[in-house]
Amino acid sequence: MENTITAKKSLGTIRRKAVDLSHFNPVRESQASEDQLLPLIIEPAADQVDLADWARNNRDYVNGKLHLHGGILFRGFSLSTPQDFERVAAAIYNEIYAEYGDLPREGVAGKIYTSTPYPEDKAILYHNESSHMNAWPTRISFFCVIAAKEGGCSPIVDCRKVYKQLDPAVREKFENLGLMYVRNFSDGLDVSWQRFFSTEDRAVVEEACRKQGFIAEWYGKDSLRVRQRCRGVLRHPVTGEISFFNQVQLHHVHSLDPDVRQSLLSIFKREDLPRHVYYGDGSVIEDSVMDHIGEIYEKNAVRFQWREGDMVTLDNMITAHARDPFVGPRKIVVALGDLVHGEDLDRASA
Repeated sequence: MENTITAKKSLGTIRRKAVDLSHFNPVRESQASEDQLLPLIIEPAADQVDLADWARNNRDYVNGKLHLHGGILFRGFSLSTPQDFERVAAAIYNEIYAEYGDLPREGVAGKIYTSTPYPEDKAILYHNESSHMNAWPTRISFFCVIAAKEGGCSPIVDCRKVYKQLDPAVREKFENLGLMYVRNFSDGLDVSWQRFFSTEDRAVVEEACRKQGFIAEWYGKDSLRVRQRCRGVLRHPVTGEISFFNQVQLHHVHSLDPDVRQSLLSIFKREDLPRHVYYGDGSVIEDSVMDHIGEIYEKNAVRFQWREGDMVTLDNMITAHARDPFVGPRKIVVALGDLVHGEDLDRASA
């Protein structure tokens, strides 16, 4: 009988085959449908992907996707705390903006805010963050710490589509006249002027208003009225596309629920409303125009159900956001980044 012996190869005789990882992408991308760009969905394609590291190493790529899609939903990356979220936001942004008076701070450290405190049974309407100011964040991100039991979506809408679908006559007025926002700081009705401006000194407030281009007017016992003229549309500094960029729906009294609107108008003169908005020449924005704008917003709105650990990053100059009513505990935190001044954009485009 012939004996056959199979010799085992020693470790020294085994040739190791090189594995090329240069084309391995640790994330995968998808869209809700082929014709719906917003939002791009990015998920991990492997275990234990560090989203902050990936975003930091691919910042230009992320920015390109934001310019194309308007927003990105990062899902499944095991983010669990506001600190995790802040780390990712810092990787995407050049600089996190941490001096925003309209939102309460999250905790005592870091640069993260909690979302707008507003009755949970009411919607927060569509707006581009700080578009009623002369400087605004180009990036805004949201992170879901606690998802609501019911409702609580954060609808997003591509403002390039809104601009294109508006009635041409409406679009022309917003382009040519711009907008004038009027805000009355009255204690107990909105953020106080002391909190918003982080001072008790009226002279400091007046100087801050002058620098911001606001018209400040003191009235009554301790109330402040501020007027600010802003653009109604914006040409994106990178893509060149035009967006419907404003907070007209968030500020116009006609956009409130009928019972809330009637209640406010029974208490205040129109000029004393906590917030209101006019065309830039001070003329009234017609209720029919507001109805038209609301229809266009809702026609193009995109909703997704929050999952805990989800993070959404938007190009604030392309995409507006809102909030649906909700039931049960809900906690969304916010990070703002890469502030831009309107006058700088104007000079660059001149």
